[in-house]
Amino acid sequence: MANSHNYQQRLNEGRSKFQSVYNKAFWRELLSQLTGRHTDLLNFDEIRSRLHLHEEHYEGVHDVPLEQIAGSVGRYKDFTASFLPRKSGMKERWSRVYALANSLEGPPPIELYKVGDVYFVRDGNHRVSVARQLGAKTIQAHVVEMPTTIPLRPGMSDRELEAAEAYANFLDETSLSRAVPTHESIELTEPSRYHELMGHIFLHERVMEQLEGHALTTEEATADWYFTMYKPTIELIRKYDVLDLAKGKPGARTEGDLFLWLMNNLLDLRHQYGDDAPVQSISGAIKSYLEEEHVHVPEALASEGDQKVLLTRTQAIKAARAKRLLRQAQEDRSETDAQIS
Repeated sequence: MANSHNYQQRLNEGRSKFQSVYNKAFWRELLSQLTGRHTDLLNFDEIRSRLHLHEEHYEGVHDVPLEQIAGSVGRYKDFTASFLPRKSGMKERWSRVYALANSLEGPPPIELYKVGDVYFVRDGNHRVSVARQLGAKTIQAHVVEMPTTIPLRPGMSDRELEAAEAYANFLDETSLSRAVPTHESIELTEPSRYHELMGHIFLHERVMEQLEGHALTTEEATADWYFTMYKPTIELIRKYDVLDLAKGKPGARTEGDLFLWLMNNLLDLRHQYGDDAPVQSISGAIKSYLEEEHVHVPEALASEGDQKVLLTRTQAIKAARAKRLLRQAQEDRSETDAQIS
């Protein structure tokens, strides 16, 4: 095939095409320096390290959308974010791939890693570059998935990647993925707020230990927090379409952001008023949030009837002391009954 007239014709066409796309890459790079917009592919090794990725599963051969291929394993510096070639020395190889792509035989499937909604090229960077220039929408690929609940999508900003890394650290510190393998992703717009969220879990752990009278593992405390605090709150947020009601307002932008606002509001009121806090339930906190954002409050929200969901350390100690006294009284009663019998 390499000596055929058709192949040579396509090869020459590829050389001409390469020069055009190489020039396009040069001008886009120059423009990016003026605008401050980055044109780099994602570095797979960096993303794997930042998101603490370890497991991988082969998913077979699939038609993958080219627009979702946004990174490379080893050649992320050789191509722009849109897979335009950056080096003039790539001309011959790129041209050969171009000629093969236009032949009856066609190129073999490429190899990709999948992380979230982003694909990284393990083998086949030139084939992706050529396919995009030929106007293709998809490309055949062997796909190996690295499972994660961390949101990752093409075109994420540096700040969004920082938030993804902060979430990975949060998952590692709290053991949420092990404690609740089926947990929903928790997305916060400010990376630093994951430390704040972590603080709520550790406070919950101390409260539970006071109530139970013994130490808990991190996984036990995190699972209890997720099912008794986070999940019920998110269900109420969705039930009343709170984010949609407050759309366009300067408040919370994600469910995770709103969860933190609600928890902080409840905690501040408990610290300030103790048992006489004017708001002591999630539904009450949601009502306060909507009122603060000057949004109509659904009538059914006022009669939701959910119970108190947050305890301060002081309340936890009192509850734990009462629980221990009750347990001691029951044990003493059992000993007395045993002596009588």
